[in-house]
Amino acid sequence: MSHTAEKTRTKLVLPTFDNILQAAERIRKVVKHTDLELNLNFSERYEANIYFKREDLQVVRSYKIRGAYNKMASLSAEVLKKGVVCASAGNHAQGLAYACNKLGVKGTIFMPTTTPAQKVKQVKLFGKDQVEVVLIGDAYDDAYYAARDYCEAHEATFIHPFDDPLVMEGQGTVGLEIFRDADFKIDYLIMAIGGGGLASGVSTVFKQLSPNTKLIGIEPLGSPTMQRSIAEGQVVTLENIDKFVDGAAVKRAGETTFEVCRQNLDDILLVPEGKVCSTILQLYNEEAIVVEPAGALTVAALDFMKEQIKGKHVVVLIGGGNNDITRTEEIKERSLLYEGLKHYFIIRFPQRSGAFREFLNDVLGPTDDIVFFEYSKKTARERGSALVGIELKSKEDFQPLIDRMQQYNIQYEYINEKPALFEFLI
Repeated sequence: MSHTAEKTRTKLVLPTFDNILQAAERIRKVVKHTDLELNLNFSERYEANIYFKREDLQVVRSYKIRGAYNKMASLSAEVLKKGVVCASAGNHAQGLAYACNKLGVKGTIFMPTTTPAQKVKQVKLFGKDQVEVVLIGDAYDDAYYAARDYCEAHEATFIHPFDDPLVMEGQGTVGLEIFRDADFKIDYLIMAIGGGGLASGVSTVFKQLSPNTKLIGIEPLGSPTMQRSIAEGQVVTLENIDKFVDGAAVKRAGETTFEVCRQNLDDILLVPEGKVCSTILQLYNEEAIVVEPAGALTVAALDFMKEQIKGKHVVVLIGGGNNDITRTEEIKERSLLYEGLKHYFIIRFPQRSGAFREFLNDVLGPTDDIVFFEYSKKTARERGSALVGIELKSKEDFQPLIDRMQQYNIQYEYINEKPALFEFLI
């Protein structure tokens, strides 16, 4: 580590346990003390005692209200009079809007123009007449820079979604509730990481009150921001990320959150986005729990920890439940692809009568189902290409399908494993 980097870190203001206690008192009348529930199905599945901390039941359906309100309630009346600002397309915007409404503070929230109308509506619902929503740019970065410019021009205060000690301390009150409600020794505490605000606050509590608890951070496989930063010993900016788990997909972690997570976390695990999708559907179908992708991230991680958590007491922090219903088809699709149940091929059929019928009768298995078919017949050619999607009942049916395609000399190209081609066609 360079001398400059070390010098910069010594200036960081880190969250403290005493300040988290003060935050808990500050937000007590506004934030809901959410449930810590023993989940019987997951406990049986993993042969452990699995508890869900249900922040999806929070007043704004995520823990973000805690940090936003704590930060704002810590500001002077003179500062608040000039207003607060944030840039967000998700839960931070809703948390800030609700805090503005409760404190009677004017807030300006910058959101990308691509933000779904439902999310914009929710922000306005929570903020009522205290909040103005400004839609600008095509991406979060556009909204962020516009928000910063606005703050400078109007002397308003920017409320960072994670890299602020007061925000981290507000999020840390989740940890206080978990510790106080648990009448057992917590062996593992699993929490999602985006920018790292929640993990920083909660880990600060547990390092003080339960230092033997293993603190595990979870990131999406397509956005390993904190893991990569800790591995390299400095905050890194990822060039490209998979934005699907939007509440936990960030290109750059915070300077302060990096330092806290580096010191406090025992491990960071990466979970594939497809597994997250399967977990969203599982929680809805089996538990009647509606979660957003970032909320399902921690539950999805249990599959990758099943040996080490066996016989242990495990708390899984479900961070939010603001799932957009318009994403349902994408969630199903990603889940099927991850589970090995949906496969796409470019198949070159002979341009003669009966060729497709033979494929149906001889190649497809009795439970294989064509769910996508796009074909354009071309003249003066012996073969015509079709894009075919096949859904299987079991992932074990895949190899027999491939064997039959080769047996009947079917000319095909499998595109699931060719990301550039897959994303272009599907």
